[in-house]
Amino acid sequence: MPGDNHWLSGGVVALRMVAARIGITAAALAAIAALAACSSSSSTTTTGPGSGTTPSGGHSTGGSSAEPAAVTGSCSVITQAEASAALGQPVKQPILGKAYVEGGRACVFYGPNAITSIGPDTPQGDTVRVVLVTGPSAKKYFDDYRSKVPARPLPGLGDQAFYDGFASISVLKGDAYLRIYCGPAGKLGPEEQLARDALPRM
Repeated sequence: MPGDNHWLSGGVVALRMVAARIGITAAALAAIAALAACSSSSSTTTTGPGSGTTPSGGHSTGGSSAEPAAVTGSCSVITQAEASAALGQPVKQPILGKAYVEGGRACVFYGPNAITSIGPDTPQGDTVRVVLVTGPSAKKYFDDYRSKVPARPLPGLGDQAFYDGFASISVLKGDAYLRIYCGPAGKLGPEEQLARDALPRM
């Protein structure tokens, strides 16, 4: 759709700006852009502020929020202290952005070097992004994303888990699907630790 193309081209430009400022590699940049591109084939959802992703047939009418997110849904499984430990530096209170792979809302923690003017809808370095999908569609989103990436299994996390090969990990536990990105791309160790932190809350 024209709107999607406009977002994607704008997102790539924004990502290039981020790369120049914080040194993301070209490969990682392309990988994050590919993550965003997956959104064009994903169903969108309608959720309340701070809520997890609950699939529906309609399109989300709300934009991302610039206000601190409530500790519910995607923001209920990772604490600010845990996100800070993953980045190795303090993070701000989380805000809500769009979850382009799953639809719904992402909980985004900004580190001190993140460029806030880019907004929480665009993945960038020095951030932690968390998406929680619950309900009967959780496994569908998990399986769908796994089929689109060079998935590498991660044993010992939930019922099933995988690393997407460039940016994030996905964990399935019962009827809950969690995806975590810790930027810059490729920080698998911190992402696995965040998943362990989140599992008891899923």
